[in-house]
Amino acid sequence: MNYILFDDSTWDELLPLTFTRPAAEIRVGILTIREKWEKYLVGEPLSYCTRPHLRAKFPMTVGADNIFINGTVIPTAELLAELEELQPGQALVCDDSVTAIRLDKAQAERFDPTSIAFKDYTQQISECHRVEQLSDIFRNNGDAIEHDFRIITKGRKSAQLSASNRIIGTGDIFVEHGAVVECCILNTINGPIYIGRNSEIMEGSCIRGPFALCTGSVVKMGAKIYGPTTVGPHSKVGGELNNVVIFGNSNKAHDGFLGNTVVGEWCNFGADTNCSNLKNDYAEVRQWNYPEGKFVKTGLQFCGLVMGDYSRTAINTMLNTGTVVGVGANIYGSGFPRNFVPSFMWGGSAGFKPCTPETLCQVAERVLARRGLQLSDIDRQLIADVFGLTAKYRGGYKS
Repeated sequence: MNYILFDDSTWDELLPLTFTRPAAEIRVGILTIREKWEKYLVGEPLSYCTRPHLRAKFPMTVGADNIFINGTVIPTAELLAELEELQPGQALVCDDSVTAIRLDKAQAERFDPTSIAFKDYTQQISECHRVEQLSDIFRNNGDAIEHDFRIITKGRKSAQLSASNRIIGTGDIFVEHGAVVECCILNTINGPIYIGRNSEIMEGSCIRGPFALCTGSVVKMGAKIYGPTTVGPHSKVGGELNNVVIFGNSNKAHDGFLGNTVVGEWCNFGADTNCSNLKNDYAEVRQWNYPEGKFVKTGLQFCGLVMGDYSRTAINTMLNTGTVVGVGANIYGSGFPRNFVPSFMWGGSAGFKPCTPETLCQVAERVLARRGLQLSDIDRQLIADVFGLTAKYRGGYKS
């Protein structure tokens, strides 16, 4: 069987994070949604059916017999059993959304994930867990960490944790080989702690689970981290974090606070960047919504920052409750910038001006070079494509 993760209209709800990735590349818990499916579909081919500008980086492979799975759906053993029972042409439907559909090669090549006609062959399922809006990522992160923790560690033995650490609670801690943890306080009362391969938690750090530190990442000295928090691969964090999800390759290495926040890849926070996650009047937080083209109610009292890929802040930056920052933004200067910063906009409370894709690529080249990496031609084109897709949000600004 050939499996394909498809993007439906929910992809738009997850902007700006999905400007640069299919929904299945969102990290929630320890793993991305794609990585979760790989754990369940062991050895089976897996590709993407996504938006046109993403297809060069995330191509689709069509087989003779294909099961298309909604890329926002979190896999479970029960759902996998349902997939295995799907007949040709049949779809699984939950809450009027297609969870999965089985198609032959000719049908698969004509498949339009934004307009699915599954006709007479439908099977309703009662429960399906999806990432349907931005806040789902941090709100569901605790359950996702526990779910991923069980899958990753099943039947495996943790590396030895140094006696210099202080453990509170009787919950699970799993340490991958190559990880370094010394003189830290690890609290597992509220959930497990996962410490990835070749990662490091420096001395004096205080961490409450659920918490995941992925491959090659670092927690700087004296950090205070409240779960549920995930630090994706090859990232650095310090200061104070509370219910934060960092996809990977991003740095918040200094003092400052992030709470109820989602950060993409290749982002950087200057020293003493602080983001509010609670309004002074304790009112419901409103947040920019791309499909609506306006600020909408979130139903949440606690809601911090969402930041797209390649964005960053300068030292002493202040961000208001419910701020949404697009791709390739650069925020600096005193005062609070507005709560919605479009992609490729540079500036702050005193005003913004757009940068060009060429300028962002130059910055990205320097960032990647520090890690011995190069910006690919595919990524250069992707940045240019996202610049075009986001032009309308920059309005009358001129570079």
